[in-house]
Amino acid sequence: MEIFVFARLHARSGKQGEVQQAMFEVQGPTRKETGCLSYGGFRSVRDPDEFYIHTRWQDMAAFERHAELSHSVRFVETVEPLLDHPFKVTLAGQLW
Repeated sequence: MEIFVFARLHARSGKQGEVQQAMFEVQGPTRKETGCLSYGGFRSVRDPDEFYIHTRWQDMAAFERHAELSHSVRFVETVEPLLDHPFKVTLAGQLW
């Protein structure tokens, strides 16, 4: 079953550029991973501090491998202190 991942990132005041840079740095290696079907980074048009990452994975095993890779771990460690809320990722299966 394909896995869809939704992550919301809300930057602390003045940290938007650093959040966007961290997102940019992780997207290249992530897109090259076996099992990664798509990766998209987004910025809200209404709130310049709000970012989203949407990825699609072949299956749960592919996502779990991704979460353990050094570029993924480094991304979380880099971005967490830049956010004004706990970093939360939602894993979902498509309904239709």
